[in-house]
Amino acid sequence: MHRFTERTLERASTSTASPAAAPTPRATLAVTSAATALALMTYTAPMVTLADTAAALHTTPSAQAWLLNGTPLGLAAVLLIAGTLADDYGRRRIFLLGTLGLGLTTALGALTTTTLQFTLARVAQGAASAAVLASALGLIAHAFPDPRGRVRATGIWGASLSGGIALSPLLSGSLPDWRWAYVVLGAAALVVAGLGTRTLTESRSPRGARPDLLGAVIFALALVALVAALTLGRDGWLRAPVGWLLLASVVLVGGFGWVERRVRAPMIDLSLLRSPRFLASSAGGLFMGLAVLGLFSYLPTVLQRGLGLSPLATAWLFLVWAGLAFVVALQTRRLAGRVSPRHQLALGFALHLVGVLTMLGALDSGSWPRLLPGLVLGGIGTGLLNAALPLLAVESVPATRVAMGSGAQQTFRYVGSCAGVAVTIAVATSPGGGTDLALVVSAGLAGMGAVGVALAR
Repeated sequence: MHRFTERTLERASTSTASPAAAPTPRATLAVTSAATALALMTYTAPMVTLADTAAALHTTPSAQAWLLNGTPLGLAAVLLIAGTLADDYGRRRIFLLGTLGLGLTTALGALTTTTLQFTLARVAQGAASAAVLASALGLIAHAFPDPRGRVRATGIWGASLSGGIALSPLLSGSLPDWRWAYVVLGAAALVVAGLGTRTLTESRSPRGARPDLLGAVIFALALVALVAALTLGRDGWLRAPVGWLLLASVVLVGGFGWVERRVRAPMIDLSLLRSPRFLASSAGGLFMGLAVLGLFSYLPTVLQRGLGLSPLATAWLFLVWAGLAFVVALQTRRLAGRVSPRHQLALGFALHLVGVLTMLGALDSGSWPRLLPGLVLGGIGTGLLNAALPLLAVESVPATRVAMGSGAQQTFRYVGSCAGVAVTIAVATSPGGGTDLALVVSAGLAGMGAVGVALAR
C-alpha cells in the first residue's frame, strides 16, 4: 500500500496549486471537516422529526420516503460530476461554491410548505453537499502528501461524517419547530464558506477537456428513475409504472457507460473497474448505503412509533450509535500498517450484521434498553467503515484524480442509501413485513458487503 501511495504522490506533483497562499494543512482539515459535518447534519435533519415534518407538509405515508431521499438523490446524481469539476477547475473553488449553496438551500428548506417543495429543496441540498464532499477529500489529499499524515487526516474527516450524523438529531429534537434546524444549519454553512475563503489553498489537475455534461444528465436521470421505482414499489412491485421506471434506469445506465467510453474527459474512468482496490471502495460505499444508512435513516421514526419516544429521547438513543462511530473513526489511525482498509471494511460490516441481529424483537417487547448492545456494535462498525472508505477512495485512484475517486465512491454510497431507505420503509410498513424483517434485510446486505470487500483482492 505504501509503495502504491509513493508512486501516486509522484504523479501528484503535476497538480497545480495557487502560489498566492502557503499551504495550511490543519486549517484545510478543520474547514473541510466542519463543512462535511454540516452536510451530514443536513442529510440527517429529518430523521427524528419525520412525523412532524410529514404532518406539517401533509405528506402521505407512501411519499414519506421522498422526504428522506431528496438529499441522497441529489448527492448521488451530482457527486461524480462534482469530483471531475473539482479536479479540473479547482477543488477550493468547487468546495466554496458547494458550501455557499448548502447554506442557501438549507435555509430555503425552512420556508417550504408542500412535500414537493421540501423534496426539491432537499435535492438541491444534496447537490450542494456533493460539491462539498467530493472536493473535500481532494483538498485533504493535496494538503497531506505524507502517507502517515494522510491516514490521520482521512480518519478525522471520516469521523466528521459520524459527528454530523450524531449532532443533527440532537439539534432537530431540541428545537421547538423542525424548521428551525434548517435555519441554524444554513447559517452555519455560510459561516464555514466565509472561513474557507481565507484558509484554503487551490489545487487542480486540468485535463484540457470540457466536462462530461451529457454523462452527468444521463446518470442523474437513471438515478431518478431508480429511486422513483423503489419508492413507488411500496404500493406494489408488479405495477406497470414500477416496471417501466426500472427498465428506464437500466437503459440509462447502459447509455451512461456507452457515453463514458467515448468522451475525451469522462466523469469516471471505467478502466478503474478492473482495479480490485477501486472495486472494494465502490462496493464498500454501495453496501454502506444499503445496509447502514438505509436502516438508520428510518430507524428513529420506527422507535418513535413503536416505543412512544419523543424526538429528543430518540436523538439521545441514536447518539449511542453515531457517537461511538465518531470516536472509533478518530481512533482508527492506530490500525494503520496493521489492518488494511479492505479488512477494516469487512470487519465493520460484520459488526453491523451482528449488532442488527441483536435488535430483533426489541420493539415487540417495548424495551429500548434491548437496543443498546446492537447500537454499540453497530456504532463501532460504522466508525470503522467511515474511516476506511475515504482512505480507500483516495488510494484507489491516481493522485491527480482524487476528487473523482472520492465522488465515485460516495456516489455508490448514496445510491445505496436511496435504495436502502426505500427498501427499509417498504419492508417495515408492508402487511407481511415489519421492523424485524427490515433488520434481517439490513443484516443480510451487510453480510454481502463484508464478503464482497473481503474477496476484492
